[in-house]
Amino acid sequence: MTRSDQGTATAERLATEECWALLESETFGRLAYRLVDEVHLVPLDYAADGHAIHLRTGSGNKLLAAALESDVALETDWRGDGTAWSVVVRGRLRRLEPGEQAAVAPPARPWLDEVPHEVVELVPTSVEGRRFTWPPEVAATR
Repeated sequence: MTRSDQGTATAERLATEECWALLESETFGRLAYRLVDEVHLVPLDYAADGHAIHLRTGSGNKLLAAALESDVALETDWRGDGTAWSVVVRGRLRRLEPGEQAAVAPPARPWLDEVPHEVVELVPTSVEGRRFTWPPEVAATR
């Protein structure tokens, strides 16, 4: 554990399996990806099960990133009274082959009903996370 510069919070690295458990407990995150010379950051719903992550996307940049097998990062986090955590998965997007089923399906309701969607897989190369804890006297003011 390490203390922040202000001496108010502790930060603890999470074990890989704990990161996966936290990923499985959530369904909303942010996906960062690069296309040519531009970085994109988008909110999305995802599903994680075991070491598989799937997300639903319409045609456009995320699907292009999957076709190009671009490097991506998925981040999800949570904050409560006196504690917070953040998990980042780095890897690449992969389009599923015709007839291939996702190991776990993302939430059934897409953000935009009128847009056809495909499910893509985030193939992880690294998973890391941290938990932050504030003392009670500091947590009460956060």
